[in-house]
Amino acid sequence: MRKKVLFISSTGGHLSELLELKPLFEKYDYHIITEKDKANESLKEIYGDKLSFLPYGTRAKLLSYLVKYFLLCCQTVYYYFKIRPKVIVTTGTHTAGPMCLLGKLLGSKIIYIETYANTNQKTATGRLLYPIADLFIVQWEEMLTIYPKAVYGGTIYS
Repeated sequence: MRKKVLFISSTGGHLSELLELKPLFEKYDYHIITEKDKANESLKEIYGDKLSFLPYGTRAKLLSYLVKYFLLCCQTVYYYFKIRPKVIVTTGTHTAGPMCLLGKLLGSKIIYIETYANTNQKTATGRLLYPIADLFIVQWEEMLTIYPKAVYGGTIYS
């Protein structure tokens, strides 16, 4: 039986980075979770039932965001117990935070890949997950001064 691995990220650039890991998907019993928006609805045609969506919210509309984030947290619990991943791999951001925290509490290994777009400062999700990640990967060597326990993995873009 193959290990269950959950790949999770927000939409946009974080999702683009996560999808660069596609060669790993077939090595595991994988599942992908991201935010639902028009830009990535077509992914359902590619990944079928291996892809799930969480609500998309932007902090620009704070009240709406808070409601959607609450719903996201509730769905996170549902998906965690549905998938039961042994490993959670994420490229961030806020969509992944609750899943990684819940996963860590329940015994999943956490692999966090700090975004390629960030070359010289910590991201909010990086700050949250750095202390609990079993493997914390940075894509820029300079980031090792900011995250000394991280591993430099180079760029994940092919």
